[in-house]
Amino acid sequence: MTGNAHDFSHLDRAGRVMAGIAHRPRLAMNVTLGTGILLAWLILGAMAVRGAESRIPGADAPGDPMLRYLPHLPLPDFLDRFFALCLAPASLDGAIGAQALALIAMWFLMAVATMLPSAAPMIRTYCEIADTARIKGEPVVHPLILVAGYLGVWLAASTLFATLTLGIHAIASSGQMLDPAVGFSGAAALLVAGLYQFSSLKEACLTKCRNPFSILFSNWSARPVRIFRLGLEQGVWCLGCCWALMLVMFAVGAMNVFWMALIGLFALIEKQTAGRLPTRLAGAILLVWATALLVVSA
Repeated sequence: MTGNAHDFSHLDRAGRVMAGIAHRPRLAMNVTLGTGILLAWLILGAMAVRGAESRIPGADAPGDPMLRYLPHLPLPDFLDRFFALCLAPASLDGAIGAQALALIAMWFLMAVATMLPSAAPMIRTYCEIADTARIKGEPVVHPLILVAGYLGVWLAASTLFATLTLGIHAIASSGQMLDPAVGFSGAAALLVAGLYQFSSLKEACLTKCRNPFSILFSNWSARPVRIFRLGLEQGVWCLGCCWALMLVMFAVGAMNVFWMALIGLFALIEKQTAGRLPTRLAGAILLVWATALLVVSA
């Protein structure tokens, strides 16, 4: 699209709608991302409430007493089925494939809810560059193509997290699939997450996430495929920053919405703060937590 190409009368109705959206990329991006993040939080919150209600007395996960006070809203049948697949113990029959797909969807929703907000500065930077190019009459690729590439990385990561969920549950043999991993499993997740905070790879990925302008500007293109690939690259850097933090969810329970919000907030702060103090402080806390969990479980 170009800054002077405003006449869409030669297109059919669907084409005119799409062209109108493409002509206002920042508005479309804000509405789409905001709606997606809100829906992800609503679905995850409803699942957390359902999980708290289904646990037996005395087996509460952190935050369950508070969640039980929230209203139980009627849900579509497909969401009830989705929640049941995510929360139930691992299947031993043919439903294991459906359960794996449900877990992938759950982890992807978690990525949208917690990681996509921290990518907002990068997406906003792209929109600013795109607006400048559009004003000059240059062709611009819609920012949602960039977002699609970014989320594609987290969709692939969600597959790995879902596989890890099934594996940890098989070892821990907890009541529900998303119950907190205790003992060695929980301590190992915290230990890996804590150690990674001090790694040079973490710092390298964080540096890339903190300086999106130079990367986006130097790799600017009017080809959708290249912008999609640029989104993939940004997603890889973000995954490199945050994959270990997602392991914390295994120790606190994958449906602990309070920890989801905390991790999402920390990821946003970490990417916007110069220096390594927040990163190292979080790493130290996780290491102390892992040690305490091992001592208690011994």
